Amino acid sequence: MGILDKHKKIETHATLLMVLSFIVVTIGGLVQIVPLFYIENTIEKVEGVRPYTPLELTGKRIYEREGCYACHSQMIRPMRDEVERYGHYSLAAESMYDRPFQWGSKRTGPDLARVGGRYSDEWHQDHFRNPPAVVPESIMPKYGFLFEREIDGKYVADFLSTSATFGVPYTTAMIENATADFRAQVDPEGDAEGLEERYGKAAFGTPVNVRNFDGQDKLTEADALIAYMQVLGTMVDFSTFQPDLSR
Repeated sequence: MGILDKHKKIETHATLLMVLSFIVVTIGGLVQIVPLFYIENTIEKVEGVRPYTPLELTGKRIYEREGCYACHSQMIRPMRDEVERYGHYSLAAESMYDRPFQWGSKRTGPDLARVGGRYSDEWHQDHFRNPPAVVPESIMPKYGFLFEREIDGKYVADFLSTSATFGVPYTTAMIENATADFRAQVDPEGDAEGLEERYGKAAFGTPVNVRNFDGQDKLTEADALIAYMQVLGTMVDFSTFQPDLSR
């Protein structure tokens, strides 16, 4: 009996096929799952990675609400062409506080994992108002309405509290001062000392962007979204990063 005949016997015997399939899937699952029980943490700790500020977290929610993830990924694969175009490959730690993560599966537009600091706030302002004005081939919709929608951070403490429930390390002080920190980040003339103390270099080794992001006197959804854009990929200093090869 040849190998094809033996294979045919399996395919024509429903119970045997089901049992063998179960065995194969079980072995494959164990190979992937069992090693996780023998390492201290599935995500290596990386200096600089911090939770989003209240304003950045609000921007992330707007990003999700508008469906930006449908056209932009936030995951650079460890392949030469991707690294040369977008920058250092993505680390798991960079997404450890994302609920949900924004890895994406489609790139109608470019990957945004390293977009922070790559363009000025003014560039983002023009891009959201009229994408083809800065990228002629862009098919992205206009988001000028974000500059008219004012926000006050009334419920941002609830956002932080909910995130803390799912493991994001927001402290009691962060939650209690969420609204004040939300407003402080867009006021370069204001008192951002508390914001810096809770999220800045002293706490996480990463500075916080404090400025008027949308160029207007009012605090808008555009402020929040641009603040989120400008922090993406900026938390890890890849000039000094050394991967943990012992894992």
